[in-house]
Amino acid sequence: MTSSVSSTHGSNEANEVDKHDKQKLWGGRFTGKIDPVMEKFNASIHYDKRMWKADIMGSKAYVKTIQKVGLVTEAEMNLILDGLEKISVEWSAEKFQLKEEDEDIHTANERRLKELIGPVGGKLHTGRSRNDQVATDMRLWLRDALDELKGNITSLLTVMIDRAREEIECLMPGYTHMQRAQPIRWSHWLLSYTWMLKRDLERLSGVMKRVNICPLGSGALAGNPFGVDRTQLAKDMYFSDVTGNSLDAVSDRDFVVEFLMWVTLISTHLSRWAEDLIIYSTKEFGFVTLSDAYSTGSSLMPQKKNSDSLELIRGKTGRVFGRTCGFVMTLKGIPSTYNKDLQEDKEAMFDVYDTLLSVLQVATGVMSTLQIHPDKMMGALSPDMLATDLAYYLVQKGIPFREAHGLSGQCVALAEKNGCQLPELTLQDLKTVSPLFDEDVSSVWNYENSVERYSVYGGTGKPSILKQIENLQSSLAQE
Repeated sequence: MTSSVSSTHGSNEANEVDKHDKQKLWGGRFTGKIDPVMEKFNASIHYDKRMWKADIMGSKAYVKTIQKVGLVTEAEMNLILDGLEKISVEWSAEKFQLKEEDEDIHTANERRLKELIGPVGGKLHTGRSRNDQVATDMRLWLRDALDELKGNITSLLTVMIDRAREEIECLMPGYTHMQRAQPIRWSHWLLSYTWMLKRDLERLSGVMKRVNICPLGSGALAGNPFGVDRTQLAKDMYFSDVTGNSLDAVSDRDFVVEFLMWVTLISTHLSRWAEDLIIYSTKEFGFVTLSDAYSTGSSLMPQKKNSDSLELIRGKTGRVFGRTCGFVMTLKGIPSTYNKDLQEDKEAMFDVYDTLLSVLQVATGVMSTLQIHPDKMMGALSPDMLATDLAYYLVQKGIPFREAHGLSGQCVALAEKNGCQLPELTLQDLKTVSPLFDEDVSSVWNYENSVERYSVYGGTGKPSILKQIENLQSSLAQE
């Protein structure tokens, strides 16, 4: 009796093909219902819907290609193009209605196309797989995203360069090991991060080149059996080239990894920049003050002005690096061609893009509104920072640097013993260290003179700073 009931139940389950399962792009082979938990686990529509524009662009290009090889008539092509345009309008107006059976953006758009134009919409997917479709969508989406990021990096660089020119007269301590080292220009500090971001821009150009390659026409893994013109297909979507191997094309996510790693590096640079400004904005330093627009207060201590904008920039670098590590670990064990593990690519790509975009926008805002305090910076300079200049003074008198370095150190020790600063040592005091000291040693005790000694290109002297600015502006103009 139990066996009979069980058999009947199994038979009914096998015959009850759920309607929305049947509508799935892969539903023909299946006779049983998918577990609702698995359905939710498998779906990506809640995040990949942001690729709707790329998906429609790819579909428009593909239907034109299959029309040329006779898979659809010109009338059918125009009907499909018209339907796709209507779907685009719905997405743009935020009126596209998702349904329960919409597993991903490809399923959603094809389902809506069939609703609008009927069965002919089913011809669009001829020879195409979601494997090459999603790879194409991601590259199209990321190509536009990289353009936007490039524009934001350029805006930040422009602000930094402008401030470097305007505030070139401001001197401050340069640090190594977080200890005062030598006098530098504030502009020199600013430009040090500008050069980092310039390198990031250069690396971005390489990423963009490798993103802009078309995988469409690779099918599920073996290629396209209908002789479509992949070169023309790529041109229609403004790709610069086509992928060379269909097996590789459907599983290649190197471009995603490269993007994630690139964002990790630029985020690291911005984190270091933020850390410097966090330190410089403390009461102990007082070199800069953040505007209220990029600061927050304390819920307990009314006097507090916290640099939360900079702290978040610093903190989000960890988030980005985590995404990068996570996705690389996902990739490492995948066998050849497409596997569902690759669905992890989009959330990592979207999140890292969103994070960097907000970081760049906030960083530009901070840099645009930051107030500097030249008097505080100048007041932080101390005569002991001129010890290197004192050694160079002796070098110019003919003493080998290693010996001059030791003699300068003896002068520092003598000043400490006498309880005075280096410039307060008398000429007689200095001559007890070396007879080569003379009246002209007084020129060493000048911070401006010290800074201007380093006018070789790349240095902190004003001629070097101006040349750096000129070269950076020229480089930006060519981007």
